[in-house]
Amino acid sequence: MLKLLFAVSLGILVFLILYGMMQRRVRPEVEMQKRLHGLATQGGDTRQPRQLEPTPEPGVVIHRTDKGFKDLPFVERVWKPWLENVGNRIARLTPQEVSHAVQRRLQAAGKSHEWSPQYFLGVCLLGAVSMTVFGIFILQGSKYSLVQCVGIQIVLTAMGAFMPHFCLSVMIQQRQQQISHQLPEVLDLLCVSVQAGLSFDGALRKITERMHGPLIEECQKLQDDIRMGMVRRTAMRNMAERVGVQDVSLFLTSLIQAERLGTSMGKTLKNQADNIRERRRQYVKAEALKAPVKIVFPLVLFIFPALFVIVLLPSLLSLMQNM
Repeated sequence: MLKLLFAVSLGILVFLILYGMMQRRVRPEVEMQKRLHGLATQGGDTRQPRQLEPTPEPGVVIHRTDKGFKDLPFVERVWKPWLENVGNRIARLTPQEVSHAVQRRLQAAGKSHEWSPQYFLGVCLLGAVSMTVFGIFILQGSKYSLVQCVGIQIVLTAMGAFMPHFCLSVMIQQRQQQISHQLPEVLDLLCVSVQAGLSFDGALRKITERMHGPLIEECQKLQDDIRMGMVRRTAMRNMAERVGVQDVSLFLTSLIQAERLGTSMGKTLKNQADNIRERRRQYVKAEALKAPVKIVFPLVLFIFPALFVIVLLPSLLSLMQNM
């Protein structure tokens, strides 16, 4: 009974703390929107008040929308700002290398424009707190010793904290696979366009206008960096770091060397297209050779027992009847 009261009290305390932090974060924004609306409607002005865009802090993502503040969903209005606020406080206590590492992983997953490192750290903290409360409810009334309860609680808390990292790793892996699948097609189109007379920038612009996918998004970021005045080789190196795919890194390195040495861009693209296509063919062959090994486990677990039942069961039944 005492453990149950302690768990309920702890849950209520956590809820009150989270509610107070959300109110502290959201209430000033609501009051600011009301004041702006009052100023805009004074003097018979029926126009919609202009939304003032706050100055973003480094690493903070500003979610822009044309709707009013009250028309936003609950997640955009309360949840994300509160998590980013919690993440900001966590980031102040952690080294900058942690925030930079999280930012690189978000870029590799293609979520850097939707999630900020502070928001991701807030999600990790929320997962740890949720699993801690869940562990308290599970362990109440159990027959485990104090040391075992503490060990189980630590394991559950660590699982809740690292579960967002695991999900992010899965997203990064899936995105890298999509980029690897799309790379040969993009290289072939680049090669054909350059050989037809277009420049590399013109061919890349045509491809990004007509295609979609994670690799096309990275190419658009590359073009944006070049338009902003970044040196081409630096923009290509940044793209290779963001993507984290070996084939893309080799392709961009060859382009940087071709630009530095002044060699033919069309010939370089043709050689890279042939190499990437051959590497892709070898990868598919390697995956095909792994199929017999992977199919052993389904055979042993599902197919062989069914065959044994079909083949041996009649014989066993007849033997039992004769005995």
